[in-house]
Amino acid sequence: MSDLSPGAVVTRFAPSPTGWLHLGHAAHMLYVWGIADLLRGEVLLRVEDHDRQRSKARFEEALLVDMEWLGFRAANRLPAASSTYRQSDSDAVYEEVLNSIGRDHHVYRCRCSRRQLAAGAEVSATGERVYPGTCRGAQHAADAPHGLRLAWAADAPPEEFTDGLLGSQCQRPERQCGDLLVKDRLGNWTYQFAVTVDDWRHGVNAVVRGSDLLSSTGRQIRLGRMLGRVVTPLFFHHPLVSDSGGVKLSKKQQAIPIRELREAGMSPAEVLGMAAQAVGLRGDERSLEPREVGTLIEAAHPGLLARAG
Repeated sequence: MSDLSPGAVVTRFAPSPTGWLHLGHAAHMLYVWGIADLLRGEVLLRVEDHDRQRSKARFEEALLVDMEWLGFRAANRLPAASSTYRQSDSDAVYEEVLNSIGRDHHVYRCRCSRRQLAAGAEVSATGERVYPGTCRGAQHAADAPHGLRLAWAADAPPEEFTDGLLGSQCQRPERQCGDLLVKDRLGNWTYQFAVTVDDWRHGVNAVVRGSDLLSSTGRQIRLGRMLGRVVTPLFFHHPLVSDSGGVKLSKKQQAIPIRELREAGMSPAEVLGMAAQAVGLRGDERSLEPREVGTLIEAAHPGLLARAG
């Protein structure tokens, strides 16, 4: 049960600058700002550019334009200079946190490649490759290519939590993914590690994200406790915008960017109306203003406030 009170809620909009924002991101914004409005909280902006190879400055600049054009404002500003809200500026923080975790938990070098895992690892019920612990007892040299993993305790109890949209959940990270990869062979901090550290240090206590990330929650709750986090955040996993075949709309599918919809003459309210319909918040594409979003979310998900309380 959360101890959050109205006015104390902090959530975040945390896109990755690896491509242009599209309709799926607009639908996500509806849920982020809508739930923040219902809980009388605030939204932080964070740029999750932990993937250095794919992240580009032009995409970061564009996402700021798209977000504000749609009518959404964050409680913080993201400067061009170094910022705590940009993951690529936070290496020293992540190193310090990992060193702290390593004093009480087993962190080890892993030389297994994705190809090796794909060839031999078991696939869990969540569709993930379960790391079998191949390198857990090895002593790989630091000068050879390697990632870093955090070992889960074999006797760890399951992670139980209540999702504000999906209800009661029970997860076992050691069975879903195996020992957690925290840094990959290219030197990138992983999503699972960076986002957990960031939510903790930024005071984020309500996490709103797509249902495709539901399986990440148990491992992030467990990792948060290792960081010293006492109170578990609230979690809300919302429906996704999908194509006609039921596949999640994504940058890789070359989904139509918001910037192109703007250039085609659509208004922000029209784009938000389209996003609301695409994600099932209502049955038509009527124009939607940001001030209406909280009411729309509450109507589509009765009981949300009670579960969040």
